Amino acid sequence: MTDSVTPGAKQDLVIKRVFDAPVEQVWNAWTDPAYVRQWWGPDGFTAPVANMDVREGGTSLLCMSSPNFGEHYSTWQYRSVEPMKQIVYIHNLADRDGNAVDPVSMGMPPDFPQNQLHVITFNALSNNRTELTVTEHDWTAGQMMQMSELGMNQCLDKMARALNRGVSAGS
Repeated sequence: MTDSVTPGAKQDLVIKRVFDAPVEQVWNAWTDPAYVRQWWGPDGFTAPVANMDVREGGTSLLCMSSPNFGEHYSTWQYRSVEPMKQIVYIHNLADRDGNAVDPVSMGMPPDFPQNQLHVITFNALSNNRTELTVTEHDWTAGQMMQMSELGMNQCLDKMARALNRGVSAGS
């Protein structure tokens, strides 16, 4: 028997990463603007905007920027926040004011997800390590999902470097 994916079928992208840092520090890396600006966006991108309002009902506005690809804004609208355990939010591409935009108008394919559920889980491990699980729901299997996986893995590589450096207030 072989595995196959039905064209157009939805599936979840799940990425797990273990960091050599306590759960409090990994939580801060995901929620503190000074940390987020160090890791948001794949290789070659910076994050000039990370307006974080991490609370149930809150919305964060993020921007990743690249000389070759310009600025790309997105919002995270929080459904639930359980400190040091889990964050559940809805992800959308956005304009610089945080208004959701149609991904097609930004050059994305028609099956690029809107109102996409993301679940971020933090699991404290022994020896001051933390397992982070990022679940992006309802992708259509294909190139955009693969690009998201590559980009998130690059973000998490950058997060690991930021955790190793540490962050001072306001950096």
